[in-house]
Amino acid sequence: MFGKRGNEGSGKSVLAGQTAHAVPASTQTVTAERPVTATPAQPVFEPAPAPVSAPAPAATARRRTPRTEDYYDTKSQVFSALIDTIDLSQLAKLDTESAREEIRDIVNDIITIKNFAMSISEQEELLDDICNDVLGYGPLEPLLARDDIADIMVNGAGKTYIEVAGKVQESEIRFRDNAQLLSICQRIVSQVGRRVDESSPICDARLPDGSRVNVIAPPLAIDGTALTIRKFKKDKLTLDQLVKFGSITPEGATLLQIIGRVRCNIVISGGTGSGKTTLLNCLTNYIDRDERVITCEDSAELQLQQPHVVRLETRPPNIEGEGEITMRDLIKNCLRMRPERIIVGEVRGPEVFDLLQAMNTGHDGSMGTIHANTPRECLSRMESMIAMGGYTLPAKTVREIIAGSIDVIIQASRLRDGSRRITHITEVVGMEGDVIVTQDLMRFDIQGEDANGRLIGQHTGTGIGKPHFWDRARYFNEDKRLAATLDAMEKP
Repeated sequence: MFGKRGNEGSGKSVLAGQTAHAVPASTQTVTAERPVTATPAQPVFEPAPAPVSAPAPAATARRRTPRTEDYYDTKSQVFSALIDTIDLSQLAKLDTESAREEIRDIVNDIITIKNFAMSISEQEELLDDICNDVLGYGPLEPLLARDDIADIMVNGAGKTYIEVAGKVQESEIRFRDNAQLLSICQRIVSQVGRRVDESSPICDARLPDGSRVNVIAPPLAIDGTALTIRKFKKDKLTLDQLVKFGSITPEGATLLQIIGRVRCNIVISGGTGSGKTTLLNCLTNYIDRDERVITCEDSAELQLQQPHVVRLETRPPNIEGEGEITMRDLIKNCLRMRPERIIVGEVRGPEVFDLLQAMNTGHDGSMGTIHANTPRECLSRMESMIAMGGYTLPAKTVREIIAGSIDVIIQASRLRDGSRRITHITEVVGMEGDVIVTQDLMRFDIQGEDANGRLIGQHTGTGIGKPHFWDRARYFNEDKRLAATLDAMEKP
């Protein structure tokens, strides 16, 4: 059907009697017209890993045999013959399954004609790899299909690392060359209207489900294009699942539900990979379904289930350096859109001042995430980011704005054994002199480690019987549940 050569009218691409000619290596990196994406995974709060390596997940139905240079040489020849034979413009008109079947038929004919000595399993793996190269994300497809991987880190064509159960390990996946890797990166970023090449070598993008993607290409990346993918789990996590993983106690999860329900202004603090976005997604489950929610993100990755949600995303400058829409622009604009809650995916600059202003002007229940190692550092970072915006306000005034806007800071941490824990639920009480006063409602105390190297700890309440947001809880008729939860947290 799509062969440039072959028997017309047979209803099928046939290469019988034809010898497919090899094409230059530069033509082997072909941008697919219709990529196939496995549903990627969401970064998760995970229990600490066992000391032994985990078995291959169920998502990889067939164990991949180790790749050899002969395999890659065979694949290169078959791929060249396929590109010389198939008509990609016609292939793009088919649905995904039909296109895969068409490619498989042609590749089988090529293998028969060239008389490659391959076992059935090797031939099946070759068919899958080539289909992924043409229609999907090439060697990345098996990794995207695995639900136990949190991060994919590609350091050039020859080395790929993955994070499984909180630990980084090297994967057997490799790319044919740097040209193929850059082609796949361009395929990913072009789906969200962005570009990556020598003139624009840094790009933030996302996969269709919201998984975060970062690409940095040569000449900035010396050893070849570096690609990083922060995956999302197929099933959206809930607080109940975080309790099951040991990231929080049932009483702590109930406290977080109440905090989200009574419209406290929340900042989720944590380091890279600590699960801030995952926790933010969990808290949004407790937003009332009749509230109007507006999200502002650099790359849209939040997964809100409410019906009344408006999602906004920043835009980088074009090749002339114009047309950039920053996070500050989005937050300022969303204030004119009658929001009831504003959710900022990640605060990393002067836009924190606009978010604080929104929290303090009738948009209770707004949320955001910030990079910081402790709740106290979170407050200091906010001061620093406000100063970055060029504001010349006195330090005491800035702290008063912060103390009057933020109600609760939730600290998420990734511990050295790879587990993720909610280590602090901290309330911002107010000001005493020039100092912002905070009090911990719950914290995670590390008590040691077991024989397998897993950290042992306990979430404990701090004995606060009446938090600062008590009146707010009573307004929402949650005061009795809040009192019972705080009492339960004090029990050993």
